[in-house]
Amino acid sequence: MRAVVWNGTRDVRTENVPDPRIEQPDDAVIRVTSSGLCGSDLHLYEVLGPFMSPGDVLGHEPLGVVEEVGPGVTSLAPGERVVVPFQISCGHCAMCETGLQTQCENTRAEDQGTGASIYGYSSLYGSVPGAQAEYLRVPRAADNVIPVPGRGPDDRYVFLSDVLPTAWQAVRYADVPRGGSVAVLGLGPIGEMCCRVAQHLGAGRVFGVDPVSDRRARASARGVEVFDPSQGPDDLVEQIRDRTEGRGPDAVIDAVGMEAQGHGSARFAQRVAAFMPKGAAARLMETAGVDRLTALRTAIDLVRRGGTISLIGVYGGMADPLPMLTLFDKQIQLRMGQANVRHWAPEILPRLDDDDVLGVDDFATHHMSLDEAPRAYQNFQEKSDGTFKVVFRP
Repeated sequence: MRAVVWNGTRDVRTENVPDPRIEQPDDAVIRVTSSGLCGSDLHLYEVLGPFMSPGDVLGHEPLGVVEEVGPGVTSLAPGERVVVPFQISCGHCAMCETGLQTQCENTRAEDQGTGASIYGYSSLYGSVPGAQAEYLRVPRAADNVIPVPGRGPDDRYVFLSDVLPTAWQAVRYADVPRGGSVAVLGLGPIGEMCCRVAQHLGAGRVFGVDPVSDRRARASARGVEVFDPSQGPDDLVEQIRDRTEGRGPDAVIDAVGMEAQGHGSARFAQRVAAFMPKGAAARLMETAGVDRLTALRTAIDLVRRGGTISLIGVYGGMADPLPMLTLFDKQIQLRMGQANVRHWAPEILPRLDDDDVLGVDDFATHHMSLDEAPRAYQNFQEKSDGTFKVVFRP
């Protein structure tokens, strides 16, 4: 089959790889009809390269049709249309039963000390072959697919694999009071969807912050009050405080993570790690403070006293310095983590109907073939050619 594979820093290719097959009785094989390119994939494209191996199949946002099931799978049949959540969980351990599928006790990458395995996401999360491919093997299939209606375009449901539950969790964790205010830092696909979800769930004012004018325009068109952070974090904070009676918003969502522009030493450490020998680079990433923390520091400064910061952008450093005095003094609540897709899916799926209240039908800007993946990754990283959200059509 054709699949998008990692071959080195900023080097992805579309190649022929072996077809997946049933390996365990509870497996299924999915014929992928749509698969998203996620901002998290860009972390593998450059920053998290030390945890990748040449030939790793990328991608974790698939929608498809069940092609084959193992003998132990009785709840699925070939021909069913399904979304596959980005993480793999068992569905019955203590963590899964409390809605924390990302912490599944039976699929954790124990050798790395990390949470549930993730499709196409490096040795940090199990080195599981990913979904930017024609076919995908789904382990523990009964607990790792979400059946969706057979009618409607792929784009209506494909974002249930990651974008929608990630944004949904970010807003739920932000605990925005009905009629209250929330600022979203970063208006990429996750950040913009956070704005849409916050509006849908009753936020009174939503502020969006991003240096890219096209992204600000997209959010503004849906009623978000947008700001350009390039003027400096102090000016940004004061402008938003002026619109919230001097207090700051009730909540701030950091949808930026390690891709933020920040202090030069952190940027340098990321670039050095990307080009070091694999073992040494991985040790640096695991033990050093290599994140660019401008967005998180802005969130801490911006949120009102007693407010909540919901951190959904991915960070990778183990020794990042934080202003603990400010966090403590302002009595800030901090929530974070990978999205627990199956936990949130029952709230989201009923909203994916013809009314399209979250605007998913036209959320993607580009639909591309797998063979166009190298260009898609480059354009997405460079924010060129109007690239906002790419969906591959294998």
